[in-house]
Amino acid sequence: MFRNILILFLTVLSFRISFAQKLLIPMDLSQSDHLKAYGIAYKILEQGINVEWLLNYRGGSFLFDSHSEFEKLCRVRGVNYEVIAAGGEAKIFATIEENNMETIMLEKAPKVAVYTPKSKLPWDDAVTLAMTYAEIPYEKIFDEEVLTGKLDDYDWLHLHHEDFTGQYSKFYASFANAPWYIEQQIQSEALAKKLGFSKVSDSKKAVAKRIKEYVAAGGFMFAMCGATDSFDIALSADKVDIAGTVYDRDPFDPNAQKKIDYDKTFAFKDFVVYTDPMQTEFSNIDTTPRNRLFLRGAESDYFSLFDFSAKYDPVPTMLTQNHTSVVKGFMGLTTAFKKELIKENVIILGESTPTNEVKYLHGKFGEGTFTFYGGHDPEDYTHLVGDPPTQLDLHKNSPGYRLILNNVLFPAAQKKPQKT
Repeated sequence: MFRNILILFLTVLSFRISFAQKLLIPMDLSQSDHLKAYGIAYKILEQGINVEWLLNYRGGSFLFDSHSEFEKLCRVRGVNYEVIAAGGEAKIFATIEENNMETIMLEKAPKVAVYTPKSKLPWDDAVTLAMTYAEIPYEKIFDEEVLTGKLDDYDWLHLHHEDFTGQYSKFYASFANAPWYIEQQIQSEALAKKLGFSKVSDSKKAVAKRIKEYVAAGGFMFAMCGATDSFDIALSADKVDIAGTVYDRDPFDPNAQKKIDYDKTFAFKDFVVYTDPMQTEFSNIDTTPRNRLFLRGAESDYFSLFDFSAKYDPVPTMLTQNHTSVVKGFMGLTTAFKKELIKENVIILGESTPTNEVKYLHGKFGEGTFTFYGGHDPEDYTHLVGDPPTQLDLHKNSPGYRLILNNVLFPAAQKKPQKT
């Protein structure tokens, strides 16, 4: 009996001593796998233990209580870490206090949803690739779940490369006769009818409006590629038919442009909607010219992240944490946004200075936030329809993918308002 009590006492003592130390996951160039590091932080939050996000300290490092199980987790996943004694921790905080750095406490692992169709389409999604690689759990939802109230169960929502205007990503010109395109249209029309809508464009607008309500109530929304501008266009065209006959068997409103309501959008203003089905862009928001690949190409296409004040602007600082301020550009259905069409209250996080293109932006709406990130895949410059998924074990230190994972952890630092 005494022996058992002694063993228990020594175990508790060992546990307390280990927690007197801290583990630091550095996120500078010394890190072997930046993407997996986010998954470590998420896993620790899942266990009810807070993680300190050290903004601008060694690339946005993570600090948390030391324990042998956490060290083992880092080793198993190939993530570099350092054991920090009490004196070392004090030095870290002194450095943070004296520089453009800040400590943000992450308190709860956010519940993540990905808005994506249940059918398989011939392209993948960078966000789901990133979360799968980092081992961050997520659930898939689509129109039915959004419109029946299940969206409120989630803290963070990613919009897959979906078209909220009901024009099937404007792929008609290139893929109208492709079996997957035909099947997508059939399934979309059946789902719209099931949900009580006569047209897909109407059902998609309803979904966009419901997501807008989710954000207003305190939700965190993240979108990439065509889900960015098509979302805002759908909101602005709430009472306007902008989808042509090839999409819903009736013509678009010839006066549609005059009826666009920019007051309803999150990020964009004064844009011109393109209703021609043979024109692949949704509007003039997008900066993807057809000859972009030949004019610039992957070797000369970069964008820069802005340097924010960590102590006074912690939110944009969190979203731009990285081990480099210059990130490789990449194309997409929507590649980047024209700066002059962005609302004044929107925060620009990253842009290509020579061309005045905005790649990455963030804003607040109601009690929640939205973040738009142009392009399809940060490690595949063109990523055409039918291309295989990117293998992230070959891009463990991708700055472009880090921006995605910054957004996944972002809600952990925020408290959603209590529902009444």
